[in-house]
Amino acid sequence: MLSDKRIKEAETNVRIYLNDYMLKKVKETNSIVLKTLINNSKESIKLAEITFNGNHSNLWVIVISYYSMYYIANAVLYKYGYKVGDKISHKVTSDSLIVYIRKKLKDTLIEEYEKLREEVLAGIKADEIIESFDFERTKRSMFQYNTTEHVKFNKAKTSLLRAKEFLYEMNNLLDNSN
Repeated sequence: MLSDKRIKEAETNVRIYLNDYMLKKVKETNSIVLKTLINNSKESIKLAEITFNGNHSNLWVIVISYYSMYYIANAVLYKYGYKVGDKISHKVTSDSLIVYIRKKLKDTLIEEYEKLREEVLAGIKADEIIESFDFERTKRSMFQYNTTEHVKFNKAKTSLLRAKEFLYEMNNLLDNSN
């Protein structure tokens, strides 16, 4: 679950990103940009599955799974009016998800979980999904540079599963944003 400290950090960072033009508010979205981000996400998750199922490289399952999440996260942010710049884009994306998308995701999950009528569960689930991006960003960096193959297999499987869940929820947000 996202801590209050992490949420406050993201809020502070996003203000800085906006001031430094690392994150820009967009008035109109370009359908080609949005489609490219979505297609990059789809291509990445397919490649992650192929790589995992073929037992080609646990490292690259983690990296590609993360990138499928990164692209769809940027698509959702873009659809909701925010364009992430090139400078520290992964951190900007992570913080922006917390500030701008977390509540929307929570609201969408509440609708989906209406039968349960448990807003607390939806809030926890929304935090877990957003936090999974942060986990994968950190893990991708660590595993890309500092881990043995033996440890990477289980982490690769977890990355692929997290990416699939993240993509599912982000695609729901894209579908519901019209």
